[in-house]
Amino acid sequence: MRPWAILAALALARIAFGYQFQTVATLGPTLVPLFHLSYAEFGALIGSIMALGVFIALPLGVLGRWLGDRVVLGAGLALMVAGPCVSAWGHDPAGIAAGRIVAGIGGVAMIVLQGKVIADWFTGSRFMPAISIAVSGYPIGVGIAQLVLPPVSHAFGWPAGFLSGAVIPAVALLVFLASFRPLPDNGAEQRRFSWPSWRECLLIAIAGMIWMAYTTGYSGYLSYVPSTLTLRGDGLALIGVVVTIATWGNVPATMFGGGLAARYGGFRILVIGTLGMAIGTAATALAGAPVLWSALVGIVGSIHPGVIVALGTLSARQEHRAVGLGIFYSLYFAGGTVGPALCGRAADLYGGPAGGLLAAAAISALVIPMYLLHQRVAAQAVLPTGA
Repeated sequence: MRPWAILAALALARIAFGYQFQTVATLGPTLVPLFHLSYAEFGALIGSIMALGVFIALPLGVLGRWLGDRVVLGAGLALMVAGPCVSAWGHDPAGIAAGRIVAGIGGVAMIVLQGKVIADWFTGSRFMPAISIAVSGYPIGVGIAQLVLPPVSHAFGWPAGFLSGAVIPAVALLVFLASFRPLPDNGAEQRRFSWPSWRECLLIAIAGMIWMAYTTGYSGYLSYVPSTLTLRGDGLALIGVVVTIATWGNVPATMFGGGLAARYGGFRILVIGTLGMAIGTAATALAGAPVLWSALVGIVGSIHPGVIVALGTLSARQEHRAVGLGIFYSLYFAGGTVGPALCGRAADLYGGPAGGLLAAAAISALVIPMYLLHQRVAAQAVLPTGA
């Protein structure tokens, strides 16, 4: 039971991170006119939650190696509780950004060590389903945010929307502290530090760029679709349906995709998922029928994130994973910080938020060539190649 309780805590933490990331995007129709933000400034505010990740992901991976997963993960979850409170009391974009930076530091600690903890507790055939469950938490959080935040902010004001983001990480913290114990044979090994080999570092870095491209494209879709549809005159109900399909549809798709990858090979599943994401995102910007395209993004375009995270986790040997995932997520957070602002700049140049969607589609398409580069560098297959 302990491994599943730990996985539940980590999945809740991932849900909380998705909720917190989406908060600004969902409240965008209120925040942009209230604070007279350009779309580039709006994108920078979205990306502020990942602003320090590029600098602290690797140090936190090393710190987790020295201090232990319980200390670093527990502190990270506590910061995820504190960050939304700071944003709620900020009363301006600078205050909102400060709170998101605090929450983002906690999110970095949680995300960097999450894959390592899952790999420790779930081995063999249990690993891919477990990592897929954890990864699926993010879109669940995004979907909850889209459903909860509009009525909460309408009834109590936008600060209450930010404050609501502290609830889920508080529950995750309690479950984690109650359930987590280090593995019996990890104590002495955890203190001995060794750097991954140059080939491991290169493979991890490429895998990190793959994850960066996928998540930047996906978050770009979620960040700019509410404003795009609002500008077209669509109501909150339709926007809620679109975002819910694109997020909650991601959950079964990601878990199902892990099983498909084990049977048919990671590359085939990755190509199908990438094409679904890129086409669905671009079509949302250029055509009608947003519900149809959200299904393409949320279902077909969401079958491969578990494949990418597994690739990053397994690109390093077990004793190097905490440090390796620090490298992996440094690149992810770099993309998460810069990507929304780049999409926002594209929206400004395009003359509307649909430009942000087109930029997100282009970025997400980079997954395929970067995966091919990873295969070329690897001496042997990192993931199952399928039948």
